[in-house]
Amino acid sequence: MLSSYMKIAARNLKSNKAYTLINIAGLALGMTCAILIFMLVRYHLSFDNFHADSDRIYRIVTEQHRDNISYQRSVPAPLGKVFRNDYTFGEKVARIATFEESLITLKNGKELRKFKDDLAFAESDFFEIFNFPLLQGNKTTALEAPGTAIVTEKIAEKYFGSENPIGKVFWFDNKIAFTVTGVLKDLPENSDRKTGIYVSYNSLKAFNAWLASDDSWGGIQSAMQCFVRLRPGVTVAEVEKVFPAYVKRYRPTSKNVHHYKLQQLADVHFDSRYDGPMERRTLWILSVIGLFLIVTACVNFVNLATAQAFRRAKEVGVRKVLGGVKGQLFWQFLSETLLISTAAIIIALVLAGLALPAANSFFDTKMSINLLTDRLLLSFILTLGIVVTFFAGSYPGLVLARFQPITALKGKMSQASIGGFNTRRTLIVIQFAISQILIIGMVVIINQMRYASQADLGFNKEAIVMVPLGIDSTNVKMKTLKNEISEIAGVEKVSLCFSAPASSQAWNNSIRFDNQLEEVNFPTSIKAADADYVSTFGLELAAGRNIFPTDSVREFLVNEAFTRKLNFKTPQEAIGKVVAANGGSMVAPIVGIVKDFHDRSFHEDINAVAITSFNSNYSEMAIKVNLANVKNTISAIEKTWTAKYPDQIFESQFLDESIARFYETEERMLKLIQVFSFIAIFIGALGLYGLVSFMAAQKTKEIGIRKVLGGSIFEVLWIFGKEFSTLILIAFAIAAPVAWWVMNGWLEDFKFQIKIDVWVFALTLAFTFLIALITVFYRAFKAVQMDPVKSLRSE
Repeated sequence: MLSSYMKIAARNLKSNKAYTLINIAGLALGMTCAILIFMLVRYHLSFDNFHADSDRIYRIVTEQHRDNISYQRSVPAPLGKVFRNDYTFGEKVARIATFEESLITLKNGKELRKFKDDLAFAESDFFEIFNFPLLQGNKTTALEAPGTAIVTEKIAEKYFGSENPIGKVFWFDNKIAFTVTGVLKDLPENSDRKTGIYVSYNSLKAFNAWLASDDSWGGIQSAMQCFVRLRPGVTVAEVEKVFPAYVKRYRPTSKNVHHYKLQQLADVHFDSRYDGPMERRTLWILSVIGLFLIVTACVNFVNLATAQAFRRAKEVGVRKVLGGVKGQLFWQFLSETLLISTAAIIIALVLAGLALPAANSFFDTKMSINLLTDRLLLSFILTLGIVVTFFAGSYPGLVLARFQPITALKGKMSQASIGGFNTRRTLIVIQFAISQILIIGMVVIINQMRYASQADLGFNKEAIVMVPLGIDSTNVKMKTLKNEISEIAGVEKVSLCFSAPASSQAWNNSIRFDNQLEEVNFPTSIKAADADYVSTFGLELAAGRNIFPTDSVREFLVNEAFTRKLNFKTPQEAIGKVVAANGGSMVAPIVGIVKDFHDRSFHEDINAVAITSFNSNYSEMAIKVNLANVKNTISAIEKTWTAKYPDQIFESQFLDESIARFYETEERMLKLIQVFSFIAIFIGALGLYGLVSFMAAQKTKEIGIRKVLGGSIFEVLWIFGKEFSTLILIAFAIAAPVAWWVMNGWLEDFKFQIKIDVWVFALTLAFTFLIALITVFYRAFKAVQMDPVKSLRSE
């Protein structure tokens, strides 16, 4: 019986090629998106779930409570040590300080090889907490002695080729030598830990004495993290109850009140407050979009299938007269649906395979399709095929199965007997509502991104190249380099600084103001910079003057936000007041007020900023160049820089490019929604084509009579136009408030945001009408062009 169903189904599909191809195309597109989204969601949900007892692994994080609450994935460096010594809550406690893009050099006689890789100072227990196995060496002793290191397989091959890496020596920052004592198995792709070099925590003091100190409770450096594996039975509440005692003991007078919390390992990847790269909300959005696309494709199938019902009415009538029962007819149609969905799945797998390299590059993932070994993906695809087959095929199958044989053979089928317009209208409305929601979301994101890229940031970001200074920079070397680069043709201005006005790097301080004993209750971002900083970045003065050239802290510039937080009525009132920063080691008067500029992304408010000369804290050189011959200018800058730092690696980046990185997540989401919107619109157009096909079949005689009686082509086309116009307006009435609510929630993540104007909705409605008009006109025009003699003879 099943074989018979399949043979008949194949013949029917072959005889209706257009119907078959449209259905397969719609389902294949929807399934392709569903497969890719499933793989992406699964990939992110798998992050760091392979560690033994992962439910007991936590990271200690910090909430900083001042005038507002900020979140840090780091903790004061000594916290891990005192917690381990004071309490038995932790089965294992480990600190790790990670420094990204560190300079690694290999010396072999006169040969010098230079690399930039992440390096972490780690306590040995780090490898007891996490399941990162060693291929060579002993994980409990490999990092005990100062100057020892563990490297991954990939790093070992990169540095030493096929040679045994054990005993090999490399240099960190050209200062500290490390001997390889272990080789770590390459870290899994689904782990947030990407560092390939781990060195003894006991060597941290040689690199950063303050960070390694047991007394460095005064601040937090983003590099320092602390992980703990709790003993069985220990609760989070028990541990967090003891943390406030450390604040009272070690930070009793600080206005920056710390609240230490435990963050479960399963949340590390998803909590954006602590720099988690992927929010769960994003995965939910992608999952819903994938579901919408599948539903939209199934809706098309239903519309097209029921539109074909007239053509199959006599077939059904003959089958019933010859003894066919409803169940047989239902399963016959479901067999056709199964063939279509099977073909769609095969095409979807091919399309997903072709799209996977681009998806991996776009999302920075390493996903792969292997149905022979990936049982979960195979189960998903089989389930998807079954669900689509029954969801898409059941309703048309039931409609065909309940045809009355006499009515069907006479060809007198009513709208109600083939499902009526109302069902199809509802499905079309759903399709267009989904498409319009996606389009509105796309337009809003585009406008917010345009606003972020084109708005006045309060400083000049164009044609400015940021070049990191060498790690062994001295005052004399920095000044000499600055002077030499200033002489290069195409270089207009040069400034030595800690960072650009807007930067992901921040040196936040709790300051004392106007000789007061207590600190103010807000953080101040200290930007160490020379006197050319203001002119290089085009900062504007609201009051006072610029700082004078000097090598040490003599004067401060502050921004308007600084004066507002201190409740000054005018910026001028702050001139002459004394600021004490960095624990009182930086004390100087305010000599000028700069107008506010965005020091972070538009996600955050403008912070209080203080600018002062402090050459020991300069880490970058800001170079304003003439774009007329920028390639030669950059080459000349590199040559001059390399002459000063021959044992280091030259790097440069245009400031506008680094600022654009603030919005990488939003740009990625925008591109995704653009793709999904196009697919949803395309599938929706197919669905509309199905509805018009149904109407054309229903109104063949009416169209013929109207033409015989002298009706114009426009009047006949309006029969179809008024139908789809009403449906689009109904869909828009549903989509507009939903999209407004969703996108307003999305915009709440931005302190500086656009308003969702009426034109956004008007543009969406007009675009939807245009797509529908093109689709309907094509199919309706074919119906109108039919010879009325033939259409009237149809009965």
